[in-house]
Amino acid sequence: MSKKEETAPKKTAVKEAPKREAVKTEAHEAAPKEAVKREAPKREIKREAPREVKPASKGSLGHGVGRRKAAIARVWLKRGSGALIVNDKEYVKYFDTELSRAAAAFPFEVYPQGASRYDAHANVIGGGLPSQADAVKLGLARALLEMNPELRPLLKSHGLLTVDSRVKERKKYGQKAARRKFQFVKR
Repeated sequence: MSKKEETAPKKTAVKEAPKREAVKTEAHEAAPKEAVKREAPKREIKREAPREVKPASKGSLGHGVGRRKAAIARVWLKRGSGALIVNDKEYVKYFDTELSRAAAAFPFEVYPQGASRYDAHANVIGGGLPSQADAVKLGLARALLEMNPELRPLLKSHGLLTVDSRVKERKKYGQKAARRKFQFVKR
């Protein structure tokens, strides 16, 4: 024998474990061989009664909800001469800039027949004035759409049914703001 053969570990035969026979129960014998399924106990599912849709307030013909950032506007359309009332004030007095005023009244500019037939009453909460104006714009467009579904292509072509979903990014931990980091000091 050479030295390599002497130092090499000896190989031993590994014994195989005896195979176990499958234990058959009464369920196996009674059921077909293809599939044995355990049936879970049946639980009663509690179903809530469907919510009642609140009708629009008395005298209103259409209702729309608009959201932008933190602003939420609920707009009701009533028969009238084209007044746009925001939080019990004329929209020209409520919104301070021409840009906000133009944004709020834009659906009436796109569909002038609506401005001559209906008054819009908006209740706005949250956000700043520019975002409230955009919320009123979306709510007014949705209310007009509820009144006349044939307006969809006209409103959609002017981007009035598209929700602007941009919101402020949250502040991250370990940072000064959403993206801004604390000042780095090397030494």
